[in-house]
Formats: sequence, structure tokens, C-alpha cells
Amino acid sequence: MAEKSESAANIRFTSCDDISALTSEMQSVNLAPKKPSVLLHACCGPCATSCVERLAPDYAVTVYYYNPNITDREEYYLRRDTLKHFIDEFNKENAALYTVSFIEGAYDSERFIEKADPLKDEPEGGRRCDVCFSMRLAETAKMAAKMEMDYFTTTMSVSPHKDYEKIKSLGSMLEQDITPNFLDADFKKKNGFGRSVELSKKYGLYRQNFCGCDYARAAK
Repeated sequence: MAEKSESAANIRFTSCDDISALTSEMQSVNLAPKKPSVLLHACCGPCATSCVERLAPDYAVTVYYYNPNITDREEYYLRRDTLKHFIDEFNKENAALYTVSFIEGAYDSERFIEKADPLKDEPEGGRRCDVCFSMRLAETAKMAAKMEMDYFTTTMSVSPHKDYEKIKSLGSMLEQDITPNFLDADFKKKNGFGRSVELSKKYGLYRQNFCGCDYARAAK
């Protein structure tokens, strides 16, 4: 018992000054709760801008560039490098607040062509686009699970040309079979697309004039 009392005495505060000092030290520690993580599929830099800006305050964001639908290799790498440039600039500008990460998926355009070519005569926004959405979102969900993310979602919804209900339906189906949840975020709301245009100009980003695949390019 004597040893126990001596041990207890060693951790006793000897004065009010000691308590004040410890309180001050504790207040300096960041006690903010950990942000939930999200894997954000991005098709290009411009589309990512307003989505990243909206998510970063509340989520730990990792941007996932997975776009085998961009069958022109030069276009593919141009969009990737534009996206990386935006993320670098955004991180520098917000260094005191948060950091956005970047990863790149496999560039398997042959797999996309195999799935899409039987639907080459479909109009833009038709079944071929459904295949494209499904392919990219499924890979995003798999990667999010592998990385043990809390959520996955996509910048595709920021475009006024993309049907968000289709995207949401695909995401909801995927989360039934995989651990991360689909983050229900229609980024075109609250002037998301308009904001992406503003931010693209601010950061001097390349803005493409077709969705990505050669079928879309031919139809423009």
C-alpha cells in the first residue's frame, strides 16, 4: 500500500499553477474530429475544381483519375496533367487548411472499346454512356474499398450534360456490394458548373470540348 500511495503522490498537482499550465497545453492540441475520407473520381481538371473546393472543408479528399474512355492517348495525358496542375495549385493556396491527394488508375482503353464499340451508333447520353459511367464508377468503388475509404463519388455529376439520377442509381447499387458508401453529391447544384468555369479560368486550365471517347468527339 505504501508503494501505491507513493506512486499516486508522484502524479498529484502541487499547485494551481501546475493545473493552469496543463490546461493551457491541452488547449493547444488540435482536438478536431477526424474527417471522413472520400475517393473522388475525376474525369479532368475543370470538372474537379468546384467539386474539390466543395468537399475539402469536410472530407479528406483523394482524387482518382480513371478514364479509359479517353481513347486518344495525347488527350488522356493532357487531361491528367491539367488535373494534377490544379491539385498542386489548390494545395499551395490552401496549405494551412487541407491537402488533397491524387492517384491514377490503369489506362485500359482497350477494355473500354470492347464494351462500348457494340453501342457505337448510340446517341450521346444513351446506353454507351451508361456503360462508361458504370465502368468508371465501379473501378472507383473498388479502389475506395482497397484504400479503406469511407466514401466514393464522382465529378461527372458537375456536368449539365450528365444525368445525375443515373449516376446516383449506379452508386447506390455498387455500395450494396462493397464497403464504402456512395456519397450522394450532385455537384452541378449550387452553381457547381458555373463555379468550375470560374475556377478553370483562375487556374488557367485546359478545357476540352468533348466528353472523352472518340464516339463523342465524332458526334460534337
